[in-house]
Amino acid sequence: MAAHVELVLDTSDVDRLAEFWAAALGYRPFGRFEQYRSLVDPDGRGPKLILQQVPERKSAKNRMHLDVHAADVGAEVMRLVGLGARRLDEAPIDEAGTSWVRMQDPDGNEFCVCASPS
Repeated sequence: MAAHVELVLDTSDVDRLAEFWAAALGYRPFGRFEQYRSLVDPDGRGPKLILQQVPERKSAKNRMHLDVHAADVGAEVMRLVGLGARRLDEAPIDEAGTSWVRMQDPDGNEFCVCASPS
């Protein structure tokens, strides 16, 4: 069994995306080395997020994405749009007893804002 999981996200603008995801998740900067920036959950519960500078821009759908859970999906979507995210759906998607809104971060990486489990 793995001891822990870190998530690595490629980006063409590592500093801009580090700023976005730190504000979006409430994470804090943890370190930087050459083309990498790392962010951590200050409470130690969430996985470390590592952002990696790459030369190319995103060109296709992510093979993996983040789900951001919120008690108020609409308010969280508005907050994230204010940080630079872009909403992909006009209305929330409802399926299997839950709902979510598909979004993109400032670099075009898809993520979802989901209703917190009750």
